[in-house]
Amino acid sequence: MVSSTYKGFRFPREIIAHCVWLYHRFTLSFREIELLMAERGIAVSYETIRAWSTQFGPEYARQLRQRAPRTGDKWHLDEVFIKVDGVRKYLWRAVDQHGNVLDILIQGKRDGRLRPGSFGHF
Repeated sequence: MVSSTYKGFRFPREIIAHCVWLYHRFTLSFREIELLMAERGIAVSYETIRAWSTQFGPEYARQLRQRAPRTGDKWHLDEVFIKVDGVRKYLWRAVDQHGNVLDILIQGKRDGRLRPGSFGHF
């Protein structure tokens, strides 16, 4: 759990932690989290969730990054042909030895070389 203090807040630590976790773990808006909590019978405004995320969010984001699977030291590049709106495209995927997709790139032309900056963080 997060080491930040929850003293002085109206809601219990578990509710605050769950709202902040939902925001940082999934791509949900504050209003969507407000609706999810309302379905559970908890009336909390999206502005309150925003304030919690601002205050406690960096710690949660750091913990989620630490728990993310580590990329392997070996990776390869896959090339797949796909159609997007009936047009043939080339999908390039960088995949590590564990099968984790590291990055993707879609190009209209297959010219044998990738654009500058693509897959740049390896």
